[in-house]
Amino acid sequence: MSVERRLVLASASPARLSLLRQAGLAPEVVVSGVDESAYSAPRVAEQVALLATAKAADVAKRETDALVIGADSLLEFAGKPLGKPADAAEARDRWRRMSGRSGVLHTGQALFDVRDGAVVSRDIAVASTVVYFATPTSQEIEAYLASGEPLAVAGAFTLDGLGAPFVRRVEGDPAAVVGLSLTVLRTQLAKRGLAITDLWADDSHR
Repeated sequence: MSVERRLVLASASPARLSLLRQAGLAPEVVVSGVDESAYSAPRVAEQVALLATAKAADVAKRETDALVIGADSLLEFAGKPLGKPADAAEARDRWRRMSGRSGVLHTGQALFDVRDGAVVSRDIAVASTVVYFATPTSQEIEAYLASGEPLAVAGAFTLDGLGAPFVRRVEGDPAAVVGLSLTVLRTQLAKRGLAITDLWADDSHR
């Protein structure tokens, strides 16, 4: 059964959009105007939950009828949050420190249900996944930096791109490491009385 509800992704992340499309969904993208530097929390998991909520809320206030997804990811390494590196030098330093070690990738995820211009329900969750890094050579690190990819993503690595060979394994939800937990989304939708399959696009061939 198909349900006619607009699904809106409050993020400019290509990885999050790709995840949703691969799961048979057809979200619209409406990027939030949230200034991330204006938000802080004592714990990394709380920080990503706060940012995901702020992004969903910002987009939800522009909608009249939609399911709005906000998300944010940060890598917790040595007890500190790591977002996108400021430049190649910072990314290089991170990889030298992360090599052979592990960190926890926290992804906050907020689902706002908007009807008749009002938010009728909201659900906020955090998926935390342990990421074990390999030990790339200096040459590999320099090649990865030259690609530009680590400068555009939280933690300076990806699980679905050029950085994948430098991740030994993960413990937890791999999709959340990419940027959005499909398992969490399924649970959030179920609380609204929706099956994720209800929102599959007509051309998903499911």
